Amino acid sequence: MSGPSALKILRYASHCLGLKSYLQHPGDGRIRPRIPAQALVWSLLIAHLLRAWSFLRVEWLVHSPARPGLGVGAAFGDDALAYFTERLEAESTRAALSSAIHQAKRNKVFDHTRFIGLALDGTGAGYTQKKPCRLCHPVTDGQGTLHGHLHHFALLAVVGTGITLPLDVEPYGAKDSEYAAGQRLLRRATARIGRRFAPYVVADGAFATAPFLHTAGQLGLRVVARLKGNLPELSQAAARLFDGQPPHSVFPYGADRVELWDADDFPPWATLRWERVRVLRYRQHKPDGTVIQAEWLTDFPRRQVGSFNLFRLAKNRWEIENQGFNDGKNRYGMEHICHHHPNSMLLNWLLIALALVIERLYRLCYLHRGTHPVRSAIDLVNLLWLNLRLPCAPDTS
Repeated sequence: MSGPSALKILRYASHCLGLKSYLQHPGDGRIRPRIPAQALVWSLLIAHLLRAWSFLRVEWLVHSPARPGLGVGAAFGDDALAYFTERLEAESTRAALSSAIHQAKRNKVFDHTRFIGLALDGTGAGYTQKKPCRLCHPVTDGQGTLHGHLHHFALLAVVGTGITLPLDVEPYGAKDSEYAAGQRLLRRATARIGRRFAPYVVADGAFATAPFLHTAGQLGLRVVARLKGNLPELSQAAARLFDGQPPHSVFPYGADRVELWDADDFPPWATLRWERVRVLRYRQHKPDGTVIQAEWLTDFPRRQVGSFNLFRLAKNRWEIENQGFNDGKNRYGMEHICHHHPNSMLLNWLLIALALVIERLYRLCYLHRGTHPVRSAIDLVNLLWLNLRLPCAPDTS
């Protein structure tokens, strides 16, 4: 067997990332298990890496002749996976995610990064027309007609390091919100990874509110948040100041040209317990003539983070969109409902996050040692499928 394989990734996850204990004891809540939990949880992880993420597809894999090459010791059906994920403890998988990322930091994956960041955002995933569960959000048209239900969750990811790693997931139901789920998620993840792991969190304008900014401050985090119409007084004050000035700095950004305005003496709004608010505006000119403009607020002082570096921190917010939601939905089945049960869906999202962490650290750090080129994600998938083949039996006729 040459090149990357499922068995090699299993050894890497077990020993290099320290996940052996989790894979053996992933928080199985079944009362009288007959199928080992390790076979079930690893089959789900390796199936996500193979981009074969439905329970029926996993059942097909473990009943195929390729099962020894997967590292799965037993065959089972899709109903066993449904029963298992209904009863699997989420906290064990969350602990495995933070443990793997801590191990990556100990392995010096982030050593070239000055500021490790956390990006927070929410998304919808998992449309259904079945009987709603407690996580379902109704989908209606303009006339109020119900057209099914959608599920939502908030995601926290490590960004700004050259390798985007999902850290935790928090679902929210119809009577909950992205804003509340995001605060719960940030508190829990910070308590698990430690206050000194990352110095800042970057988020969309929905989180640019005094309670969230205060929560982040209590957790020891600076905030870089998009400034939108939800703060009209600050937006108008920034527009009045910046519109009458030439850009403070202009620089190339790839093929684009970027203009920056930066001021740190805006007064806080009534409910915000900051002395001053710093606002950064960037205007990004594309080669085709398109112009993108955005404003961001922060409590980073200029002496710690200059205008150009603050621009880069703000741009890190798009990592969670591109390497988080886009990858998760288009390639790893984040929108697919394997089993319509709240705990099963949560575990599916968490296991996708863990599979992404394993895949990215293995592909970008482990396989890239020495002079080996960086393999693309699809190259790794193709090699994994090729190495599932079994050697031909000798012809004794």
